[in-house]
Amino acid sequence: MDQQCKTCNVQEGCSHKGQPDDRCIEELIRKDRLNKIKKKFLIMSGKGGVGKTTVAVNLAIALSLRGKKTGLLDIDIHGPNVPKMLGLQGKRAAGSGTELSPIFIPPSLKVMSIGFLLEESKDAVIWRGPLKMHVIEQFLTEVSWGESDYLLIDAPPGTGDEPLSIAQLVPEAEAIIVTTGQEVSLLDVSKSITFCRKTGMKIAGLIENMSGFSCPHCGKDINLFKSGGGEQLALKEEIRFLGAIPIDPEIVNCGDNGIAYLKEYPQTRGSDIFKKIAIELGVEEYES
Repeated sequence: MDQQCKTCNVQEGCSHKGQPDDRCIEELIRKDRLNKIKKKFLIMSGKGGVGKTTVAVNLAIALSLRGKKTGLLDIDIHGPNVPKMLGLQGKRAAGSGTELSPIFIPPSLKVMSIGFLLEESKDAVIWRGPLKMHVIEQFLTEVSWGESDYLLIDAPPGTGDEPLSIAQLVPEAEAIIVTTGQEVSLLDVSKSITFCRKTGMKIAGLIENMSGFSCPHCGKDINLFKSGGGEQLALKEEIRFLGAIPIDPEIVNCGDNGIAYLKEYPQTRGSDIFKKIAIELGVEEYES
């Protein structure tokens, strides 16, 4: 039997020689960081343009406002939009040794993104898969999330390197799948569901975003992107339906201006639904 690795405590099969191998990395993640976080969720979508990052940001804010210690990890390496939506552009992640400190937003939200490591927000990250996977491993092993209730991981659209890395490195993470009511979006969401089932990732539920728009003049609901398709798909696939978030121009404006929508417009229909979804994710009750 191989000697015990002094870095990761893996008993067999470890080839640690100065740098940890894959088994060491997984053990380091488990012991040093992620075991201190109660629940982990991967926010994913089958296609782009469905408002996945908007959902991730607002859910993180909803949990934080409830007093839950929440982390938001942006693993969209090529298009990190979380810093923009939270008004954190220009912020830099501080680090010492092998530890990175996430950006803190009161009352209890910690945020990490590749955007905090770039010299300029317009800089392009031109990397192949192995480099992206290495950075995600670093985010998981080196960011000091501390004792936390939730970690929301915002992935890019599709079923490529980034969500696959989370499925392999954080097997206890549960997927929250975001779609719109359009048939083309629902088709791609089916691929995300297949991805989760093939990788063994539990699906926490499905959210239909941009679900209807209330005319400010007549009050009539208008289904700009169709409505109800997400709930029907969830029923068909036997997945929990977490909620339908309506189109609200103020959600867009807040994201563009780096303002917390739930803080700015706490009494809106959209805010109410984000709060209800937070409850569905394990928050016992939401205090207004």
